[in-house]
Amino acid sequence: MASLPLSIDILPDDVETVDLDEAARRLGVSSNRVRTLIRDHNLLAASRGGVPVIPRAFFGPDGLAKHFEGLVRTLLDGGYTRDDAMSWLFTEQEDLGLRPADALHTHSAREIIRRAQAQAF
Repeated sequence: MASLPLSIDILPDDVETVDLDEAARRLGVSSNRVRTLIRDHNLLAASRGGVPVIPRAFFGPDGLAKHFEGLVRTLLDGGYTRDDAMSWLFTEQEDLGLRPADALHTHSAREIIRRAQAQAF
């Protein structure tokens, strides 16, 4: 089985994460399906202490956060690497006072998507 494409040492220490089993429960799928989503770049994951984890901010009450998949696709299609996208998602936008991953859960979500489109192209 191929290894998972994980970002290494990208996430700030204060970012809460879930393991792949918890991610599978939140999405209502198997752990193998979560691994496929990561391999296909539909879900970004990182390594913490050698363990694959997914930031909790990527999830909403009913699965993935609204706009998450479109935001990631915009970044990756616009030339960002997986590591660049993960880093951007967790770098605070000073004028908003939020990190893009956190902004997905606020009224600023569309502004974050607009910024991703502008930066990626």
